[in-house]
Amino acid sequence: MDAEAVKPVKPVKPVEFGESGESVESMGPAEPVRTVESVRSVDPVEPVETLGAGAVLDGIPRQPGTVSARVPDGERERAGRAGPVTAPGARSRLPRPWRLLPTPVGTPFTFFYACVLVVTSVVAEYADPAVVHALHQSSSTDVAHLVLAPALVLSASALWVAGGIASPYALAFLLVLTALERRIGGWRTAGVFLLGHVLATLATEVPVGFAVLAGHLPGSSLHRLDYGISFGVAASAGALAGLLTPWLRWPILLLFAAMLVDDLIAYTDPMTNWGHLLSLTIGVATWPLVRRRRRPDQGSRGLPETGTRRARTATTAGD
Repeated sequence: MDAEAVKPVKPVKPVEFGESGESVESMGPAEPVRTVESVRSVDPVEPVETLGAGAVLDGIPRQPGTVSARVPDGERERAGRAGPVTAPGARSRLPRPWRLLPTPVGTPFTFFYACVLVVTSVVAEYADPAVVHALHQSSSTDVAHLVLAPALVLSASALWVAGGIASPYALAFLLVLTALERRIGGWRTAGVFLLGHVLATLATEVPVGFAVLAGHLPGSSLHRLDYGISFGVAASAGALAGLLTPWLRWPILLLFAAMLVDDLIAYTDPMTNWGHLLSLTIGVATWPLVRRRRRPDQGSRGLPETGTRRARTATTAGD
């Protein structure tokens, strides 16, 4: 074949095909690819730590114990310098000393009972002494009154504070009954108080009646003045000790019992002192009952449960 007859072949431009089989040239313009900078411009939703929850891992959203909240850029920068941002409504575990005192909503039984005791204490302080003595005598739980009207005098005797509003038992009433009512409720607190008040009164007065009948005590012992809230407070203190942690339960219980034994050794009012020890024992005997009757919103230490724990309990019950 002659060399001049061979014509050079024109090179063919390669054609690129997409996945659909169409050439790249026939396809429309591709959409711009989102870069890292454009993604960063979107406001992120950061998990916010709540008090009482565990550590939050970076980069993992919707972790247990966190609340998702959109934080503005300015607040996010300030949070980086000052610490984590706490979501509104997060439960605080800081000490709240005002919870030691009764309130009309949180502890209605202790609050309104304390109001009644304040009124009777003011009457005992400023009324005519003869009138006050007559009121105390008619409210006394001595043997003579217990035989005639036991229910009336057992109720009336608990309306007075022996020694007035400045008595140590008045302060113990506020602190002990408030703490007990916050743990087991008002009705059960009233039950513990009345149980100690009634049983200790009967246990100390009934032997006096038999001793008078046997001739071991004079007839005037049947009219011995006996009133006050001390038996109920001692029983409530014994019941409250069973709801505290062991490191707090036993020192308080032993200290209170040591004070009562010291009063008994002093032998100023042995019958009342024996009643205090008996009331404390009655309160300790109610431990199985008050522990089963603990409020549902109280944890193992007698503190309100956190929202996370309540939610976990509700989820488990729903499953």
